[in-house]
Amino acid sequence: MRSSIVKVGIIVLMLAGLAVAADQGFLRRQVADVKPQPDDLTAGAKAASYRPLFGAGDKDAGQLTSVARYGELTVGPGGSSAIVSYPAEEQIYFVAEGSGTLLHGGESFPVRKNDFMYLPAGVKHGLANSSGGALKAVVMGYRISPGVTTQPAPKQPMIANADDVQLQVLGQHGPTTQFKLLMGLTSSRRDKLASAYVMDSLFIMDFAPGGTNIPHNHPAEEEIYLLLRGSGDMVAGVDAEGKDARYPVTEGAAFLFKPGTRVGYYSNAKEGQAHDLILAVRSMLPRARN
Repeated sequence: MRSSIVKVGIIVLMLAGLAVAADQGFLRRQVADVKPQPDDLTAGAKAASYRPLFGAGDKDAGQLTSVARYGELTVGPGGSSAIVSYPAEEQIYFVAEGSGTLLHGGESFPVRKNDFMYLPAGVKHGLANSSGGALKAVVMGYRISPGVTTQPAPKQPMIANADDVQLQVLGQHGPTTQFKLLMGLTSSRRDKLASAYVMDSLFIMDFAPGGTNIPHNHPAEEEIYLLLRGSGDMVAGVDAEGKDARYPVTEGAAFLFKPGTRVGYYSNAKEGQAHDLILAVRSMLPRARN
């Protein structure tokens, strides 16, 4: 009898361990390893492909709350994406490479590398490419919960370029990392664009050689880091001893951190080398907006 109880106890502990292992508090992808998948943005499109990193099109989409989609859209020379709109999803595009045209509400607007733009729910939009090189954009979508009041979309899209945003030091993160605050909520007073309702902070981190984003967590937000340039160690959660878990990463590494998960970064860059860059974005859980 006692041996049976012991065996049952061991099984329970093993199952508990498997449950913990199954949910590490983060998801990890490498852009180049993610295969393009059919998507709304590529339906009937010309020379367009989409790599779903998180959310729609990804196997772990059901684990996300505020994030509807996050991926890389590529439009080849002479190509165009599908024109899409979502009644309860705001989107943000960040042009990571190339130049082209934003199709927005029946009008066309030029876009180039490092442009970022807010695309309101319900407004038809897409990308076209008349250049000789590939146009690549990071596509970010966020669910707008029922009951959230949004303002009518302006006729002109909200577009800015990261090169025009000044770097600044945020005291709580230390002096070796500087921030470009690109976009925030409609109530924001510090971001270049104050436009969103769910996505509450889009920013670029610029790391001095050997710089650090001091490990921390956000209890009521989902956060995504995309390493645009460089290599280093990403902090994602803690290990069995409660210490920061560090993962070697290279350009193209993407992490989605669930609420409360430990997050940080340590740059490997040496003096004289280009600074590491991370594109980061946070979004609030529905209950945090109430």
